[in-house]
Amino acid sequence: MVKEFNDTFLKAARGEKTDYVPVWYMRQAGRSQPEYRKIKEKYSLFEITHQPELCAYVTRLPVENYNVDAAILYKDIMTPLPALGVDVEIKAGVGPVISNPIRSLKDVENLGEIDPDNDIPYVLETIRILTKEQLSVPLIGFSGAPFTLASYMIEGGPSKNYNKTKAFMHSEPEAWFLLMDKLAETTITYVKAQIKAGAKAIQIFDSWVGALNAEDYRTFIKPVMERIFTELRNENVPLIMFGVGASHLALEWNDLPLDVVGLDWRLPISEARKLGVTKAVQGNLDPALLLAPWEVLERKAREILDQGMAQPGYIFNLGHGVFPEVNPDTLKRLTAFIHEYSASKSGK
Repeated sequence: MVKEFNDTFLKAARGEKTDYVPVWYMRQAGRSQPEYRKIKEKYSLFEITHQPELCAYVTRLPVENYNVDAAILYKDIMTPLPALGVDVEIKAGVGPVISNPIRSLKDVENLGEIDPDNDIPYVLETIRILTKEQLSVPLIGFSGAPFTLASYMIEGGPSKNYNKTKAFMHSEPEAWFLLMDKLAETTITYVKAQIKAGAKAIQIFDSWVGALNAEDYRTFIKPVMERIFTELRNENVPLIMFGVGASHLALEWNDLPLDVVGLDWRLPISEARKLGVTKAVQGNLDPALLLAPWEVLERKAREILDQGMAQPGYIFNLGHGVFPEVNPDTLKRLTAFIHEYSASKSGK
């Protein structure tokens, strides 16, 4: 029996006043949960995501275990790429590895298009199961952003410096902008399918765009992000932007037609507001503090909450994802603290 629907997260994402601060955690599904680790002994990420009932179970686990205010779909940002003709494999301990990296304009021209109903029916079925039968909180769908997807496609896998990607961007502008257009179309189609299936909010992960300076972002990335968010605005769900090490881009994101600016721990929320970030904010506890003694974690969480609650439109989250060493009981306790402390401050 599904409980009464909790829309606190959606209200905060729209900048509305809430009775308490909603919270969810990036990479809350999986990683440190013992139930998930048991599943992973038998199934790979690829196998889990291709079994809708199992994937739905993994997605809803943190809602049940931690009492968070939103679920985020358990899947990988690489999910739409095989439909384009990208030969990607998720290798344990490495990450996505691509055997046919982009090297030329011809490679970009040869990329295909995604047809969600035929290419990723298992993702859409997982969303339908969760939103029709199982969740009492909003489900967040997501997609990787064009730069981050392109970085894997050009580098051939994870990178620390994105040298090949940035060199390609500057030296092959025709190929680069065509690649951005194709990945924008993929992102829009992919996200709209998730919303149609039942996702109530969308987060765009431009995980590695912090590798670019603001000038290059404005030239090579911002136009395509403007197009993506402009298209998705018509879907009437909250849109969240997030990247790592991208504090210098916070105002660029604030300019985009989105609802929530996600911050990592490098930029305090109070400073972001002083800089001119006017939209709802999500963030931004350093996940490393989840390993600290409780009194240290509580003190930092209180400090972040006080900054976030200074104006309506605040969602508590981490500055990056949960990692495997985190004790699930810590996340449960932290969630309870966030709810109780913020409710007491709002007079409830």
